[in-house]
Amino acid sequence: MDDIEAIAALQDPVRRRLYEYVTAQGREVGRNEAAEATGVARTLAAHHLDKLTAAGLLESGSRRLTGRSGPGAGRPAKVYTRAAGERTVSLPARDYRTAAELLAEAAEGAGLDAELCAAARRRGEALRGPSEPCGDLEAVMELLAARGYEPHLEAAEGATEPAERVVRMRNCPFHAVAERFPPLVCGMNLALIEGLLGGDSSVRARMDARVGECCVAIEPSITNIH
Repeated sequence: MDDIEAIAALQDPVRRRLYEYVTAQGREVGRNEAAEATGVARTLAAHHLDKLTAAGLLESGSRRLTGRSGPGAGRPAKVYTRAAGERTVSLPARDYRTAAELLAEAAEGAGLDAELCAAARRRGEALRGPSEPCGDLEAVMELLAARGYEPHLEAAEGATEPAERVVRMRNCPFHAVAERFPPLVCGMNLALIEGLLGGDSSVRARMDARVGECCVAIEPSITNIH
């Protein structure tokens, strides 16, 4: 299915709600859970989830949701996750990805990492505009959500207190180019986010790459940890 048809599959409001719920979880989601979360019948949820899979927007598999195995564990249930591919639509078609990859290749070959990061930081500052630097993680999440990062809160690694949290992002807006030029593009992304947060912010961005997620994590600044 081409990109136009795939994106058109999200025109149905129920289908769109199901897609948004599944992709926001960052894990496998069963039909019962998706139906309950979106307020629709299980049979209707199953129909739309399978349509989204056929459109290439979700991937499906099966596993036992009870966590048990062997006799009496029940039949495997169908589960869904975000598809790895990307979908874009432009009429007439435009190939921005190739242009971005060529520019990244040239920048990497010329050793322009520092110049690229400086430009990215300035762009982040410009995108933030006159707004005050982010003062807390909730403000960070709102800012990043508007930029398409799909942020979520997690307990910080090794945390002993519930308040020790970190913002991670399920979506990298530069994923396609970052796959080919990870050091260059991830460094650019970190600098862009630093510019968005603001220089005197009470939160800080750091590199912390994870498979399938954005390479940057955001946490309270060390000076604000008590």
